[in-house]
Amino acid sequence: MIEIKDLIYENAYHSFEMYSFASDVTVVGGGLAGLAAALELIERKKRVLLLEKSGPDRLGGLARESFGGICLVNTPEQRRLGICDRPSLALQDWLNFAEFENEDWPRQWAEQYVCRSIPEIYEWLQRLKVTFLPIVNWPERGLFVPGNSVPRWHIVWGTGQYLIQQLLSYIGNHRNRELLEIRYNCDVQSLEVSNGEVTGCSGKIYLDDQRPDVEFRSSSEAVLLAAGGICGNLNLVRSHWPSSWGNPPKQMLNGSHENANGTVHDMAARAGASITHLDLQFHYAAGIAHPSPRRPDHGLSLVPPRSALWVNAIGERIGPVPLVGGFDTRALVEAICGEPGQYSWQILNWQIAIHELAVSGSEYMTDFRDRKKLRMLKHLLFGNRKLVRRLLSESDDFVQAQSLPELVNNMNQLNTEYKVDEEILRKSIERYDENLKRKECYRNDDQIRRISAVRAYRGDRLRTAKFIPILSSSARPLIAIRERIISRKSLGGIRTNLQSQVLNDQDTVISGLYAAGEMAGFGGGGIHGKRSLEGTFLGSCILTGRAAGKSIAGELL
Repeated sequence: MIEIKDLIYENAYHSFEMYSFASDVTVVGGGLAGLAAALELIERKKRVLLLEKSGPDRLGGLARESFGGICLVNTPEQRRLGICDRPSLALQDWLNFAEFENEDWPRQWAEQYVCRSIPEIYEWLQRLKVTFLPIVNWPERGLFVPGNSVPRWHIVWGTGQYLIQQLLSYIGNHRNRELLEIRYNCDVQSLEVSNGEVTGCSGKIYLDDQRPDVEFRSSSEAVLLAAGGICGNLNLVRSHWPSSWGNPPKQMLNGSHENANGTVHDMAARAGASITHLDLQFHYAAGIAHPSPRRPDHGLSLVPPRSALWVNAIGERIGPVPLVGGFDTRALVEAICGEPGQYSWQILNWQIAIHELAVSGSEYMTDFRDRKKLRMLKHLLFGNRKLVRRLLSESDDFVQAQSLPELVNNMNQLNTEYKVDEEILRKSIERYDENLKRKECYRNDDQIRRISAVRAYRGDRLRTAKFIPILSSSARPLIAIRERIISRKSLGGIRTNLQSQVLNDQDTVISGLYAAGEMAGFGGGGIHGKRSLEGTFLGSCILTGRAAGKSIAGELL
């Protein structure tokens, strides 16, 4: 088998003032969408130049760091579990969550996704020998707005890292592999336009401390933009902050790719591309500062424990509808943004933590990433003590204690804008615990009701702790997690038709210019609308990337 390193070509740059490249197609961005498109193109015998701003170790973009969940409709995995799903039901759920407002292309892309997820995504992944965990997960069920009617979140066995490894290995073994040239450290800064047609791009190549940057120009019949969204640029996120969420948080974490900074959007706009819905953003509510940050404000996104009590900066339980993860991520973010300081705490105990705590990504979920079946099963059955101990040891946002006064004191030792009031927090927890101690028929707390519904599905039962009061002496230590809003995905972007061709403000195709993945709002400039059903990010990168590759090669036109 050809390994990833065999596909990663070394840049052989010399001391020229200007580099000139020529190919049939230039792909800007080496994430999942760009790589999927490149594969379609070389299969159709097109010469491809892929320009990646990062180095070889970042090939695959944010998908490489992801947990690897993909939304799919009517799969063999669903049918084996007795889940009855169909495209019409998935589309109904999608439209409920999206709340489109006179959106033509995004809605068409949504229909394309639910109707074509098997041949365009599932079967394509099968070719790469990518498999899924046997249990289909069920996030984004909906809170005030109905979401996923049935479980659709298929987790790649090996996380997003394995998906990218398999894709690169497949490309590396491809009979037309030599048609793909990959160049790293290339910052594309402008498009070359002649007589209204895009004919290439230009920019700078960043070399090293011993050699100055040099300029390059790429000539091609088509240019595909697949360089991500804007959420790696927190200033840009704040400038496009949704008005319904109030002012953006002063303290926000970056959970996106640092190169997803909006510069390629600006470049496309100068060439006439229509940019839409940048105020539609998908962020997570349970962000912690990365213990080993690789960029400014670098954060980790936790999968928020459902059985933890979500309180604000002074210790009040956030409500009146209590916050519970897994139902409506947008609602969580919006609620926390209305609280003092616009950050939150989750209060839990050791037993809840070992059964429910997880990190959204491949870096910390090592059992999944490294495909260790027995170890994963052990942690599901008996709790992932290793992960909890690691986070308690490494993260400054985690505190623990054997008593509530000690816990509050440790919480207030952190550098926060507000201080937690011990009496307020105690009352918040005791009210919840008292409700939990009642007989099941008398429990009248919305969080408890939602957890009961989650536990009824076997796919969630193993990852949900048995009911136990938070202050129970047998479940200590107590744990508090300080959580901030963490940026993730742009739901808007460059407007495209179903061939991934870029459109201008008059809905006219810009000849020679294509966009895919998050750059295109994952399709049409906003395939998800206001919310995502979760797992539609990786899926739509594959869908739009493949569509772009086929279209450029003339198959879809």
